[in-house]
Amino acid sequence: MENYSKARTVEQPSVCPFPGLPPDTPEVRVKDGSKIRNLLRYALSRMEGGVAIIFTASGKGVSKAITCAEIVKRQVKGLHQLTKLLYSTVVEVWEPLEPTAGLDSLTVSRNLPAIWILLSLEPLDISQPGYQAPGRYDTLWAQSASREEAGGFPRQRPGQRRKREPDSWRGSGCQTGSAGPEETTRTPGEL
Repeated sequence: MENYSKARTVEQPSVCPFPGLPPDTPEVRVKDGSKIRNLLRYALSRMEGGVAIIFTASGKGVSKAITCAEIVKRQVKGLHQLTKLLYSTVVEVWEPLEPTAGLDSLTVSRNLPAIWILLSLEPLDISQPGYQAPGRYDTLWAQSASREEAGGFPRQRPGQRRKREPDSWRGSGCQTGSAGPEETTRTPGEL
């Protein structure tokens, strides 16, 4: 591919996997470079007057779409969630760097993972795969909090180091310099 450069990339439009939605249901298309705060501002403003919103993403934007949906679910209580996973097709056209070299243009089709997340204040079909009832994440947090209170998890914060005993790191090395307030000077025979 060193003789080619990417001329254009076209993502094939995919059909909404949620039949029966009103045509005015807002859809938030999450891209890899999207800022989460901008997506949330738009989504929360649309949820104020509406009853449903759809987050869609493909490729590297999938994790951002999931993050946005989880934050919206925490801020707007009582949301039902329906998630669909599928593949979207991306067509890339590669042109030769030197047109006189006799090389043809290349067209490459790739399948990227895609996600569609429907959040709705109205109840959804619970028999659909990918359905999550509202409030289920609260029970998960309540269980982990009670486990932590019972001593199931260590009390150490992430990124915090455990303090070592002063003697554990002052082993058999050479003792030079003056002794500090906690240290005593040792002779080579005492080591």
